[in-house]
Amino acid sequence: MGDRVALTDSAIEKIKQMIIDGELRPGDRLPREADLAAHLGLSRSSLREAVRALALIHVLDVRQGDGTYVTSLDPALLLDAVAFVVDFHQDESVLQLFEVRRILEPAAAAIAAQVMPDEDARGLLPLLDEVTDHTDIEQLVANDIEFHRRVAEGTGNQVLCSLVDSLSSSTHRARVWRGLTQKDSVRRTLDEHRAIAEAIISREAEVARSWATVHVAGVEQWLRTAL
Repeated sequence: MGDRVALTDSAIEKIKQMIIDGELRPGDRLPREADLAAHLGLSRSSLREAVRALALIHVLDVRQGDGTYVTSLDPALLLDAVAFVVDFHQDESVLQLFEVRRILEPAAAAIAAQVMPDEDARGLLPLLDEVTDHTDIEQLVANDIEFHRRVAEGTGNQVLCSLVDSLSSSTHRARVWRGLTQKDSVRRTLDEHRAIAEAIISREAEVARSWATVHVAGVEQWLRTAL
């Protein structure tokens, strides 16, 4: 998984280099996928994930049935390695969201370890097993969001569940970008999810709380460095 993420990161850099070199200019349409992959020496799957990542941060615009274009953003923003910050209004509000997640989600995990029905708790493991080495980043983050939703739902507290859902949605883009650019982040996320699930199943509330704290703090720490 780490190698695949590294390949995607390399593909992102190659496309950005084409923009730097003037091969692609704001408003230009990208060559056909097969031609561009061959030109850059990439697999089509790596190119596809790179295009998806760059579209998320508004460097590229994917128009269904028409093609993929470089957006008309200011070049300084296009070429910034953390240009995704623009999508967060160029402030640190997303960090504040993670700070709140770091308070709420460990509490949710601890409560779930005490009251979540056995069948629902055991159902967390098959959810994690749905992720394979062929799962793309968007699906991985969707699986991540679903895992946290189920844990919060397991508390039986609908207010807490709604808050966790809202926070997960608000930090979606940051988690996608981390998955694409930080080596081993995907494997680490899955291992931490499994540790949280096993602690809930074993009814070890404080262990579940500790793993959830480590899990959310890891993303928060990465984002502080990126910002």
